[in-house]
Amino acid sequence: MAVQDFGVEKAKQKKEVEAAQKGPDEPKQPDLPNRIHTWPYLVRLEFIVAVIVMIVMTVWSITIDAPLEEPANPNRTPNPSKAPWYFLGLQEMLVYFDPWFAGVVLPSLIIVGLMLIPYIDINPRGNGYYTWAERKFSISVFMFGFLILWISLIAIGTFLRGPGWYFFAPWKFWDPHKVVALTNIDLPYLMCGWLGLPPTALVDDLIGGILTATFYPGLAIVGWPLLQKKAPDIARQLGGVRYHVVAGLFLLMMSLPAKMLLRWTLNVKYIWTCCGNSQFFNI
Repeated sequence: MAVQDFGVEKAKQKKEVEAAQKGPDEPKQPDLPNRIHTWPYLVRLEFIVAVIVMIVMTVWSITIDAPLEEPANPNRTPNPSKAPWYFLGLQEMLVYFDPWFAGVVLPSLIIVGLMLIPYIDINPRGNGYYTWAERKFSISVFMFGFLILWISLIAIGTFLRGPGWYFFAPWKFWDPHKVVALTNIDLPYLMCGWLGLPPTALVDDLIGGILTATFYPGLAIVGWPLLQKKAPDIARQLGGVRYHVVAGLFLLMMSLPAKMLLRWTLNVKYIWTCCGNSQFFNI
């Protein structure tokens, strides 16, 4: 009996020593579920937010007068004739590209690019995980395209484009009689002057084709081995086909600021006029 009591006492002392080595007990974490059902938790929250937004918009629309103009007069065309604010970005792009490219190709590529996001995403954390630490490149590209390009184009078309669709600084008067003589020139003809070549239609098509092919797929082809060398893990996860899709969409997006800079600095109208300045394929 004494031996049994001694063993129990020994085990009790051992537990006390182990408890002293562990320190004070840590607070027990609440046992929360990893997942919750969409209904009713998410749907209920979305419904409450929608009701609040509708109330705010209703009160705002009642208390603030809409800036309506006089009734439309078919005998008097406004100068400038502007699209609604949400289409002013497209109208501003018409300054730098042909209508088929600014009004059809670029908007279609924006929609296609957004649809391809789930298929070109290689993040292992799964869908819906959009933190800056995990998606620096994706968030940076999206914010550049949305804020720097799209929102800035809307702001330029709203506040800086006056009569004749001329560019007016914020401190300048919108003169309806302003006439600016702009001498636009195609980039191949400009390069012919720099290189001392004859500015013919054949040389124009040749130089324009080389410039277009150098921008893409030239940059995309050169970038693939560089990515494999500098970031082999990303290149292996991305794959060749997915890389070229991402690179193509990215370069096409960057063609807009590149064309804007060429127009502002060198008055460049087109980079490539295929088939002798055709009316259906000018870039």
